[in-house]
Amino acid sequence: MDINHIVRKQKEFFKTGRTKDVDFRIDALGKLEQAIRKYESKIEEALKKDLNKSEFESYMAEVGLTLSDLTFIKKRVKRWSKDERVLTPLSQFHAKSFITKEPYGVTLIISPWNYPFLLCIEPLIGAIAAGNCAILKVSRDSKYTSEVICEMISETFPEEYITVVNGNREVVNQLLEEKLDYIFFTGGAAVGKIVMEKAAKNLIPVTLELGGKSPCIVEKSADLKIAAKRVVFGKYLNSGQTCVAPDYLLLQNDVKDEFIKYLKEAIALFYTNEPLQNDSYTNIINEKHFNRLVNLMKGEKIVHGGDIDRENLKIEPTILDKITLDSPIMKEEIFGPVFPIITFDNIEEAENIILQGEKPLALYLFTKNKRIEDRILKNISFGGGCINDTIIQLATSRLPFGGVGNSGMGSYHGKQSFDTFTHKRSIVKKYNWIDLPIRYLPYDDFKMKLLKLFLK
Repeated sequence: MDINHIVRKQKEFFKTGRTKDVDFRIDALGKLEQAIRKYESKIEEALKKDLNKSEFESYMAEVGLTLSDLTFIKKRVKRWSKDERVLTPLSQFHAKSFITKEPYGVTLIISPWNYPFLLCIEPLIGAIAAGNCAILKVSRDSKYTSEVICEMISETFPEEYITVVNGNREVVNQLLEEKLDYIFFTGGAAVGKIVMEKAAKNLIPVTLELGGKSPCIVEKSADLKIAAKRVVFGKYLNSGQTCVAPDYLLLQNDVKDEFIKYLKEAIALFYTNEPLQNDSYTNIINEKHFNRLVNLMKGEKIVHGGDIDRENLKIEPTILDKITLDSPIMKEEIFGPVFPIITFDNIEEAENIILQGEKPLALYLFTKNKRIEDRILKNISFGGGCINDTIIQLATSRLPFGGVGNSGMGSYHGKQSFDTFTHKRSIVKKYNWIDLPIRYLPYDDFKMKLLKLFLK
């Protein structure tokens, strides 16, 4: 595969200016929407093969979310693309100030395996809406979904506009050596650092959508039964292979036994008493990740689940008790259906536990206490989250989604997707019928007084 040839072809196509035409972009978004609807059954079949996702979960968490964001953006892209007038300071009289929106050029979107359709196509929607060309680097681990994406995109768009690249780490390295105009990466922090380091050599701007250990706090005033259902939904969706899944549970001692009982009831309600036999229960993506998760459970106190199906790469929804910050499972992002519990006596203690780690991608707080809600939101930095629910913050086009610090930089969804792939260019148009002499030499006391008047 000649990566340099692909990049050169896209740069040449971008120079024609066709992608800058707003009608061209809207037409491209329409073609993408038609393609997704045409390939919907193939996408769902591929997700079943890769991750054993049910038809319902595939539509809810991948295809449906993608179409929702696409529809939202397509309706608004013409308005977002217009020049934006801003006030001009008196010191620049007489002039007009405005912001124009221009695409970056050739963009690279590197997508992961856990939501292989959603996290590939949703950034692409933003790139198209903003007027860019795009190279999609799909994941080898989600083999079947990557093949469908490749077929769908190649049938819908010419490769000089949008193309899909599959391959190993060497292909990624080749892509990162090219002088691209923007890189959008979704994945782990370790690889994210490599992407950023490579991009820095060519001063390429990046968006990094990473992850981290996202805490879920259950405080004693919470509605425990509802909280348990919402926590179980967010934690075990896609077998915990979700970047914003609750990574660990901070549970107040006063309600520990009662809440664990409700967690067990919710797991049985959702996945039956034999989750490994449940055909709607997602498997782990590959043997490497399966073995990592099994090793994280070794030696820990399992209070629910713990059984495995090595042949089908499934691990029961599992709860671990008596976990401390020194436990091995607290040293890395879990990214699986294993839920460690750390208890606390007061909210200050829970807060201090979170602050000992990196800034998480998400935080979830279950409470009816407004004072505690305000305290957590004020004192803890995180990418985004929910009060009294989990993961639904990413299911709206009206909220930006992204991390902070070690959990990422930049954001997308809805208008933020358009903004992420757009350079905002500042323009001042000066009129010639008057030319104030204050800025020109020679300077004197009178000009200094005027300058201070204008710029105070």
